[in-house]
Amino acid sequence: MTRTLHVRINSSSDRSDLEDTLAALDAGESVDPKPSTLSVEDLETFGRIFRPTNLELLEAIADHEPESIRELARIVDRHPPEVTDNVTELADYGLVDLEENGRAKRPVVWYDEIDVDIPIGQHSPDIAPA
Repeated sequence: MTRTLHVRINSSSDRSDLEDTLAALDAGESVDPKPSTLSVEDLETFGRIFRPTNLELLEAIADHEPESIRELARIVDRHPPEVTDNVTELADYGLVDLEENGRAKRPVVWYDEIDVDIPIGQHSPDIAPA
């Protein structure tokens, strides 16, 4: 089964997913601990998060399952401090989990694909309605 992370550009504070999850918990239902949707506030933020260097890191994590950020840096042939900064940013947005692995942190992705929903035209969050 393919696990998909849905990403959408949404400038409003749409909390319906959170509210649905809380309602399910209140009803005693089990819920997926990982949200399947990431809302990004604007296209500029989306571009920063999903820039080519970060996409390369996500692919390397999924393909090689490195034991540490240092190993990930070797895989992508970049300096460890730069990779650490990028992986920390990805973790802050929930795109990467950092599991304790002795003294190291092991980067892990829980999804197999990313589905992106980018509104255009008058529905775009970057354009104010007339």
